[in-house]
Amino acid sequence: MLIQALCEYYDVLVSQGKVLPEGYSSVGISYLISLTPEGEMDGIIDCRNTQTYDVKGKPKQRKTPKSVVMPKRTEKPGIDGNVVEHRPLYIFGLNHDSKTNTLSSDDATSKARRSHAAFVEKNREFLADIDSPVCAAVRGFLEKWAPEAETENPLLLSLGKEFSASTYFDFCLSGHPEITLHDCPDVRNKWDRLYARRAEGEETTVAQCGILVPGGNPTGNTLVSFNNSAEYSYGKEQSYNSNISVSAMEKYTQALNYLLSDRKHKSTIDDVTVLHWAASNDESCDDLFNMLVAPDGYSADEVDNMLVAVMKGTADGVLRIDIDDVERNIDPGVTFYIVGLKPNSARLAVKFVYRQRFGKIVDNLAQHQRDMQIRQNQKPVPMWRIKNELVPPKSKNYTVDPELITRLLESAVYGKPYPSQLFGGIIRRIRSDSDTETNSFVKMNDTRMGVLKAYINRNRRMKGQEEEIKLALDTNNKNPAYLCGRLFAVLEGIQQRASGYNLNRTIKDAYFTSASARPAVVFPKLLALSQHHMAKLDNPRYADGEIAQIVDMLGASFPNMLSLTQQGEFMLGYYQQKSYTSQRIKEYKDSKGE
Repeated sequence: MLIQALCEYYDVLVSQGKVLPEGYSSVGISYLISLTPEGEMDGIIDCRNTQTYDVKGKPKQRKTPKSVVMPKRTEKPGIDGNVVEHRPLYIFGLNHDSKTNTLSSDDATSKARRSHAAFVEKNREFLADIDSPVCAAVRGFLEKWAPEAETENPLLLSLGKEFSASTYFDFCLSGHPEITLHDCPDVRNKWDRLYARRAEGEETTVAQCGILVPGGNPTGNTLVSFNNSAEYSYGKEQSYNSNISVSAMEKYTQALNYLLSDRKHKSTIDDVTVLHWAASNDESCDDLFNMLVAPDGYSADEVDNMLVAVMKGTADGVLRIDIDDVERNIDPGVTFYIVGLKPNSARLAVKFVYRQRFGKIVDNLAQHQRDMQIRQNQKPVPMWRIKNELVPPKSKNYTVDPELITRLLESAVYGKPYPSQLFGGIIRRIRSDSDTETNSFVKMNDTRMGVLKAYINRNRRMKGQEEEIKLALDTNNKNPAYLCGRLFAVLEGIQQRASGYNLNRTIKDAYFTSASARPAVVFPKLLALSQHHMAKLDNPRYADGEIAQIVDMLGASFPNMLSLTQQGEFMLGYYQQKSYTSQRIKEYKDSKGE
């Protein structure tokens, strides 16, 4: 599927002028050889581009060759003429001495003479039956130009040091520099036919290409490699088992290089390079994908507005998105590809290939960001930040399992349940890491808690159950684990208020882990301890009311033991209760002007 998708993408890129078509290469042309209709050279035209750059605050100018698309050169060693030649030694058959600015047609190996002869023979044959003014002029040049008679040619000598082996030329009609040989439609049409026959002739093995098959399997073909003789079949070795033609190889190679060179189509997650593209090459799709997967360059409001637009857009069949203050319409039905590549010692390893309708991907990624939100106006969470939360803060060589990150991305793209290893890994980090900002032995933040919320809610949603964890504190949630977490936060808050917030160590540091695993053992002790703390409060009735409300919802007893999922619910209850209390305190202080 991957190679076929890249070949199809290459065809789209060619139609949009983003990559070179088969059989062509980019050449930097500096001068045009102006020819009369009869083939006489009557001028050398400088066609280079002028660039202005800054040198110590002063503008300077330099000339650079003009990039044009010409028929691809052969790669054979030695002397070999090319159609629509651009090298001066082949065109003019003259050696140039830059020190003395002199021209000669003789050298020890007769290379200049043989090069020009190869150029004349190749192009005389190629241009013979092409009826166009510029081709007729070049044919006249081939007949009339004699290198040994042009050693004093003033037009060439006027170039001075610019006349070198690295200075490339093209032909044009006299008085019409816009009519060039390389741009002649008839030349291009004939070259396309010639190149196709040449490519077929260079095949050492004749077989049906498994990629460029008209009417092939619409679901795509499998990318296969062969590393040992046990995998060979029918006497074919290595790549010949997969039947990928030279034409297909050149297509997918150019398409892959284009994606790798453009940051719009590329991002990284750990050591995996993630490439993505729309089959139509609508780059608005890539902008939107980047905004949802790696939204570091966007504000929370921008992404929130974009999520609202996504919800509206998928309803009426057109995504209307404002990115960089420009409204863009995106076809949600276009096929979108996401590919993960990782290098190893032998070749690129394809870690994953995702193919989906873009509108569905956007819906799933938007849902992923909504699932990850743990509070209002929270910035979207990029993949790399989730991965970083799995790494111990003091570790220098800890690596997260790449397979886990791959499954996380797959969950986000396809809307699948999140991997249980992700949930367990975040639970372990919360318990094990110290929070230097709060001087606590338990480290929580929005990203970690967002992962717990997303995992729990998505699993319930997939089972047809109502989502359990809301965006903010849910005082109607009767889940025992969630209530235990809320109660723990209330008891910790009472302890902090009783001490004037001057404690170096709270009940969280001493009891959080055990309370989240075995509430029935720990909470009776904490409730008894809270009575001593409330005795120090100016108004203990409010604190006592908070405790009573939660305990009443819990019922007659605390749970004996909490599963790993329930421990996550406990932590979410704690975190949301803590956030709610902190917000209320802030609002109270603001109202008092403190």
